[in-house]
Amino acid sequence: MSQENLDLVRSLCAAWERGEFRSTAWMQPDIEIVWADHLSPAPTRGVGEAWERFRDFLGTLEAASFATEEIREIDHERVLVLGHYRGRGKASGLDVGKISREAALLHMEGGRVAKVELYTDRDRALADLGLEG
Repeated sequence: MSQENLDLVRSLCAAWERGEFRSTAWMQPDIEIVWADHLSPAPTRGVGEAWERFRDFLGTLEAASFATEEIREIDHERVLVLGHYRGRGKASGLDVGKISREAALLHMEGGRVAKVELYTDRDRALADLGLEG
C-alpha cells in the first residue's frame, strides 16, 4: 500500500505545482485538517469545510502554486511533504515563497487522505516526528 500512497501524494504535489488545487477526490469524505502551529488552530472536518478554509487562503494570493521540495514516507500510512507556497499576497504584494517553509503530514487510509497535519514551521514538524532536517 505504501507505493500507492506515495504515488497519490506525488500526483497531488504535481497538480499543486501547476496551481491546480480544486480536486478533492483524494480526500476521505470525513477528512480532518489539523492546523498544527497556525494562528487559528481549530481543526476542520469534512471535504466541504476543508475546501472552504483552503479556498479562503488561496484567495489571498495571486498565481498561487506549491513548490514541493521533498516527499518522505514516514511509515505505511503517513507521508510527509516539505515545500513552500509560491505567489504574491493580493493586498500586500509580498512574495510568500520567501517567507513560507511548509510541512504537511498526510495520513493515508483506503487510497485517500484521511487526515492532514499542516505546519508553517517545518522544523517543528520534523521535531514532532523525531526527524532531522
